[in-house]
Amino acid sequence: MATELLTIDGSLGEGGGQVLRTALSLSLVTGRAFRIERIRAGRAKPGLLRQHLTAVQAAAAVGQARVAGAEIGSQTLTFEPAECRGGEFRFAVGTAGSATLVFQTVLVPLALAALPSALVLEGGTHNPFAPPFDFLVSTFLPIVNRMGPAIEARLVRHGFYPAGGGRFEVTVTPAARLQPVDLLEREGETSTSVRALIANVPVHVAEREIATVRRRLALPEASCRIEQLRESAGPGNVLTIEMRSGNITEIVTGFGEKGVSAESVANRAVDEARAYLLAGVPVGAHLADQLLVPLAVAGGGSFRTAAPTPHTRTNADVIARFLPAEISIEEESGDTCRVRVSRREGGVV
Repeated sequence: MATELLTIDGSLGEGGGQVLRTALSLSLVTGRAFRIERIRAGRAKPGLLRQHLTAVQAAAAVGQARVAGAEIGSQTLTFEPAECRGGEFRFAVGTAGSATLVFQTVLVPLALAALPSALVLEGGTHNPFAPPFDFLVSTFLPIVNRMGPAIEARLVRHGFYPAGGGRFEVTVTPAARLQPVDLLEREGETSTSVRALIANVPVHVAEREIATVRRRLALPEASCRIEQLRESAGPGNVLTIEMRSGNITEIVTGFGEKGVSAESVANRAVDEARAYLLAGVPVGAHLADQLLVPLAVAGGGSFRTAAPTPHTRTNADVIARFLPAEISIEEESGDTCRVRVSRREGGVV
């Protein structure tokens, strides 16, 4: 067990939960113990919420870690990992908090563990401000799988905000190490499809969303579909725009909410999709910050994306505390950039 504690400032960058999740993930990979202070200091309700506490508990379980400060509202936490071996795990957020973010916290450590893993995760699967399950399985995991492990995820039950109640299952066959990947161009033609998902919501909401997307993106009817869930813990409406090219699939998601018209939900999603298509880059803004941890652990890789978000820069800062990884963000013309990850001279990951 590590004896020297790294001290992490949880208010770093945008001061959200990502600082904690990245620290937990890299602590498990490196065996470095850490103490984090001012957790989520940049948020209206600072400290650990249920989904952050579940991420801590998940990391502690897979890494047989000693933890102090793991309670709702805590703004200080100490985490001392032992060995990450893999195995069977079940993690339940208990609210509509994001189960996908809990999974991403332990994903890279389990991808390098000594044994395969089987996980059951319960909570929110389709939440604003977190990667929805569709993004996880179609955009993020295919790239991680190119790096060596074999990870499969299956959605059992949708979980919408605020009811939650979702469930998905994951199997992880680890690799000896992660291999670098480069994503610099979109290969081939890009095809676009749209899905409007509704649960306990009038069908005309989905119809209006589809009509708005079709009009603005000039899509044929065959590329759009409506899916109605017959069983759900609560109402939900998710609009997904999927842009698939030869080497990557980007997904943009709009979430229906009370008091916001179907047209507004669709227009916001279309704006984001069009920005991605016009930028000509393979990696979207949300994927960019999520790729940094696996690439840094691999010790190399690069990608082109739009102008970096605060999440991306914050993640790079936390990674530098744990790993000898150099992350450079080079601005290009037209509000795009090239992100390069390399190993610092003499560094061993």
